[in-house]
Amino acid sequence: SHIGYFLVTDDRFLFPISIMAGVGVDLFLFLSGLGLTASALKNKLSILEFYRKNFLKLFVPFWLALFSFLLIDFFILKIDYPLLFVTKAFFGIFTTASLYNDVNSPFWYFTLILFYYLLFPILSSKKRPWLSSIIIYAISYLILRLNLYVISGVSFFYNLHIMAFPIGITAAWLFYEVPFKKGSIINNLYIYLKNVSAWLKKYLSLIGHYILMALLIIVICYFSYYFTGERTQIISIITMLAIVWLFSVKKIEFKLLSLFGIYSFEIYLLHWPILYRYDFFYKYLPAWLATALYLIFFIGLAWLFKKLSGLILKIIDKKYN
Repeated sequence: SHIGYFLVTDDRFLFPISIMAGVGVDLFLFLSGLGLTASALKNKLSILEFYRKNFLKLFVPFWLALFSFLLIDFFILKIDYPLLFVTKAFFGIFTTASLYNDVNSPFWYFTLILFYYLLFPILSSKKRPWLSSIIIYAISYLILRLNLYVISGVSFFYNLHIMAFPIGITAAWLFYEVPFKKGSIINNLYIYLKNVSAWLKKYLSLIGHYILMALLIIVICYFSYYFTGERTQIISIITMLAIVWLFSVKKIEFKLLSLFGIYSFEIYLLHWPILYRYDFFYKYLPAWLATALYLIFFIGLAWLFKKLSGLILKIIDKKYN
């Protein structure tokens, strides 16, 4: 999306994938809520242990990326950022998201996920994760309704994406825990739907499987195309859930997509400043070739960053354990 709408001159380039930026953000948030909750249901960590474990994983690659861009901007482009901005940045606080002026515009997302990481261990409930999701959503909603000046530059993005993380928490509760009391109406309904699903799987088999996949693809394509207007948040969530469902029922493994999934956080941290301020492919090559080369380049750079982050994390663990 950043390439298709903000880097190349032709908006049709990379369409329709380029219109799904909001869906991508929701996927990040949904999977974060899902992963944190699934882990919390299996492992009991104190609040401090949670912060130590997860904040280091979040901040170490982030600090590496931030420090690298600040240095490169200073020595190559002679950009000198204000001390207050740099101080807030190292704490993960970003209150603007200017694609062309900020050190790294997509860092607005880091502040949002940091907010959720701060709330999660305090409000998470092993017995009632669904209640945690409601409370976290309510707090997010109420903060945004205050129209605080300090987040006015990024509140638009927050408003679009406050549902995804709580939905991820609820999804983990449904997928990884049996939440219903035996004999209750809800439990009976759950068993009935499970039996119907098993029946459909047995008798519709391959035909039903591909019909479901075709319907999900239609939903994804339709809602992606009409990703506009006041219902943008709901449309993004519907599209995101359809994508999750599609990739849950597919019988083919896409190893390349898995690879991008493994390095997605590092690619997120690194891609935009390189594409915009330090571009070395789009200036000299056809857009399709430049894009293909950047995909390879970002996988390689993300691999390097992940290895370096892992090494730093091992050193920290060794020091404090």
